Amino acid sequence: MHPNFQRAHFLTAAGSRAGTPPDTGLEVAFAGRSNAGKSSAINRICHQRGLARTSRTPGRTQQLVFFRLDDERRLVDLPGYGFAKVSQAVKAGWQALMEDYLRRRQCLQGLVVVMDIRHPLTDIDRHMLAWGTAAEVPMLVLLTKADKLGRGAVQRQLASVRRELADGGVFVEAFSAASGLGVEAAQARLAAWLGLPETGRG
Repeated sequence: MHPNFQRAHFLTAAGSRAGTPPDTGLEVAFAGRSNAGKSSAINRICHQRGLARTSRTPGRTQQLVFFRLDDERRLVDLPGYGFAKVSQAVKAGWQALMEDYLRRRQCLQGLVVVMDIRHPLTDIDRHMLAWGTAAEVPMLVLLTKADKLGRGAVQRQLASVRRELADGGVFVEAFSAASGLGVEAAQARLAAWLGLPETGRG
């Protein structure tokens, strides 16, 4: 368990760049398709069940949601993409909000892209990775719901995605909010980006 992440709590939600906290300190953002388990991943990493809102209705997160770790560090839950039953105009607004955040946010230290391990690297996932590359921000891909596959299938998918993304220097880990697979690896990567001790000590 990493106590720094356990201290996370809701700070604010913003529907535009004007509503975001001051662009200071260090942030790591989470992005993913609306049904990929992004909120569950955030909750498991932070050892809290109700930190990020989960819903049976994909696309519920419609703003940039900021969680405070301490005075200098935050996690950011970006709007889920791909499956929300809303108008194209609303989806375009979410896309513009995320792209603006990724391109302009100077305190952004890393981007976690959450993908269902059974259906990774969809076109829209690749688009999100392209945004991260354009923003020159380090990226971690979490292949979620790994508990839904056997161990051999998990390893094959992990190896396949790692091979495909190797040239971009993207980190890739298998992850399960249910079993805890990959939680420590994700915490270690986030801790490095946020300048936290990996053990949570000190």
